[in-house]
Amino acid sequence: QVQLVESGGGLVQPGGSLRLSCAAPISISTINTMGWYRQAPGKQRDLVATITRGGSTYYKDSVKGRFTISRDNYQNTVTVSLQMNTLKPEDTAVYYCHIVVPGRDYWGQGTQVTVSS
Repeated sequence: QVQLVESGGGLVQPGGSLRLSCAAPISISTINTMGWYRQAPGKQRDLVATITRGGSTYYKDSVKGRFTISRDNYQNTVTVSLQMNTLKPEDTAVYYCHIVVPGRDYWGQGTQVTVSS
């Protein structure tokens, strides 16, 4: 069983920044896409951003220009990060890392991001 380890959540004031990271013991050559979802209280889990093995990216409209997704690979461990700038209260949610490989996918345990003054 592959475990995704997330880090970087926390409490930040509106306008602030946070960086989320997710590390997985998977070779980047086997990955289709990596991404981040978020789920606010009482709402469904929504896609925030994705990045393919080749580096193509997708962003939810409401985070374009504020969030940046990136990936790194070192010794068969892949890391996908989400740099979040100019955070707004509506960005408050539990953020989940997601990795898709042929035949299945993997989820992180979730990390809380709270944007509040």
